[in-house]
Amino acid sequence: MCGIIGFSGREQAAPILLDGLARMEYRGYDSAGIAVRAETCGLQVKKTKGRLQVLSTLTHGGADLEGTLGIGHTRWATHGEPNDINAHPHVSENGQIALVHNGIIENYLEIKEHLQKQGVTFTSDTDSEVVAQLLEFHYNECGSMLEAVGRVLRRIEGSYAFGIICSDYPNALIAARKDSPLILGYGENGNFIASDVTAVIKYTRDVAYMDDGEIAVVTPETIDVFDSELMPREKEHHQIDWDVSAAEKGGYAHFMFKEIMEQPEAIRKTVSPRIREGRVVLDDISLTAEYVKGISRIFVIACGSSYHVGMVSKYNWEHLLRRPVEVCLASEFRYSDPLVDESTLVLVISQSGETLDTMAAMREARRRGGRTLAIVNVVGSSIAREADDVLYTWAGPEIAVATTKAYSTQLVLMDLVGLYLADLLGTVSREEYDAVLAEMQALPEKMQRVLENFEDVQYFASRYFNHNSIFFIGRNLDYAMGLEGSLKLKEISYIHSEAYASGELKHGTISLIEPGTLVVALGTFAPLFDKAMSNVVEVKARGAEVLAVTTEMFREKMEKTANSTVVIPDTHPVLQPSLGVVPLQLFAYYVALQRGCDIDKPRNLAKSVTVE
Repeated sequence: MCGIIGFSGREQAAPILLDGLARMEYRGYDSAGIAVRAETCGLQVKKTKGRLQVLSTLTHGGADLEGTLGIGHTRWATHGEPNDINAHPHVSENGQIALVHNGIIENYLEIKEHLQKQGVTFTSDTDSEVVAQLLEFHYNECGSMLEAVGRVLRRIEGSYAFGIICSDYPNALIAARKDSPLILGYGENGNFIASDVTAVIKYTRDVAYMDDGEIAVVTPETIDVFDSELMPREKEHHQIDWDVSAAEKGGYAHFMFKEIMEQPEAIRKTVSPRIREGRVVLDDISLTAEYVKGISRIFVIACGSSYHVGMVSKYNWEHLLRRPVEVCLASEFRYSDPLVDESTLVLVISQSGETLDTMAAMREARRRGGRTLAIVNVVGSSIAREADDVLYTWAGPEIAVATTKAYSTQLVLMDLVGLYLADLLGTVSREEYDAVLAEMQALPEKMQRVLENFEDVQYFASRYFNHNSIFFIGRNLDYAMGLEGSLKLKEISYIHSEAYASGELKHGTISLIEPGTLVVALGTFAPLFDKAMSNVVEVKARGAEVLAVTTEMFREKMEKTANSTVVIPDTHPVLQPSLGVVPLQLFAYYVALQRGCDIDKPRNLAKSVTVE
């Protein structure tokens, strides 16, 4: 959600901090700030509401701030409105300590009241400033920043990733984390902390991932890591293997369009290494046939688009595995007293691997005895490290807030896992197994054909972009696909949009259809196409304008009824949502473009949600 970067090295810090923050702009934010320590004037803090460019202009690209030690932050408001005062970094009352923070301190009011009784004056409305003032309080007691940080961590409750500098320490910054991502970067001209690897990939590929409860002391030469008892710890290093150009637009107008166009190759990278000699091979997991045959129930836990992956997978997995599959919003799962035991398999889906609700739900499932399998994109992320098994989508960095290629790779990987488990259970025929695998290997080429017809979707978007309320309807897999299409549209175009199971139209929703209402009708699921057509006729009879998505097989029938039709290639029904979602992504993109929206950074949204 928010972005953190810190640097201790042998170069001017401020330009590096601004560059790192710029590479995390996709995460979403409403204010930005940096703090740099200089020999001549101590801590220098510059922060402002708005985009990072405002801060860059204010500091002349960082040139105004001398010093080789600093921290930077982009904020997504949780406590206090977005303004200059509530922006990070926050500074202690005596001006000696500056702090940046991701997460939420749940007991901040109690601590704030205590400090106010000690005479401490607060300037912001944030929970984060409370930590800065508490640090000063304990630093004055013990005279050691490391000890003061340890005392603060034992006192606060909630989630956090901290970057801290003190004017008394000319070369060292301190970092700490719990339930909020933070990495350590080992560079030639200095060392880093960051909440996202994209912030430091320009400077180093050598990183380590901090674990909950750890504290790091970062200097130009070394990074020393300690546990919660301040005992030293060794960290495993990881090499980032994707190129920095993967996090750049590469000539495209927007990251979202670039990532839509990258989907065929992303799916190829996800699928190809996992199919050998006509079989699905998942070397990275340890689910035995004996365990799989003992599964009585399957949960899929996720948020947002990943939840919609789960909805598609529910239909496919129940068809393939003949086991009950329940899809749960992660934010609701752990508060629902879920029925999880040793015979329960829990699939956890997260692009970032740091989504706090999903991580907490996974921990609850494990506490109750369930076995967890994570589907994530980010190697070394918290969910990946804590799950019993993990499979990576290998989608590469995704920068646009609205996910596209991460969704598509999650979806196809879930299809692979479903086939793998069905094979172990003996619940899928050899004919269907072979047919799905053959079509899965053809999926990138067929998806490329859909993308080559983007101008058709662009034209339809130019016709329909001025609608203020849009409905998506479909049955079975089409309904699940419509959930994602609707979310994409509302995320980046700000149009009210809802997805409904077509069979529910007559149970209330059809009262909202009036002359001119746009209905996106999804008719790609062959077994229920005729019923889907009946619903198209119903909404047309009420005056709706119908934009349909269907397959080559049903083109002729759909074109006789719908006002406009987008046609995608035929494939196996299990895989049809992988193709069908692409025109929905393109439609959302072009509608947002027509409306002049900030496509890569939609208002109020963040890429990685690391608070409840």
